[in-house]
Amino acid sequence: MNDGNDWIVDIDLEKFFDTVNHDKLMTLIGRTIKDGDVISIVRKYLVSGIMIDEEYKDSVVGTPQGGTLSLLLANIMLNELDKEMEKRGLNFVRYADDCIIMVGSKMSANRVMRNISRFIEGKLGPRSI
Repeated sequence: MNDGNDWIVDIDLEKFFDTVNHDKLMTLIGRTIKDGDVISIVRKYLVSGIMIDEEYKDSVVGTPQGGTLSLLLANIMLNELDKEMEKRGLNFVRYADDCIIMVGSKMSANRVMRNISRFIEGKLGPRSI
């Protein structure tokens, strides 16, 4: 804010952990991790399913809530957002699925919100690959 960034774009990715696209995440992991056993374990973790009122449900999207690995996997996915914001020269702070972006004007705030939302929906959203 000392640099004249008087406007804050506050982003909370609602239900992000519930909507992580498994295939997109596995593609991102596969770019760095070459060990097939590690990749297999992560995939098994993602599709392990959930219990709702003593009934098993398949998990085809999302990361298991409360799992220690879920935050790491979400950060792997959201690292793509960090790279995009860095490429655009934005001043931001992100923790898990919450992010603030500091800009200098209302017009910049509206433009950043529109463009970053489009990036998130197009590149990281549940149906994007």
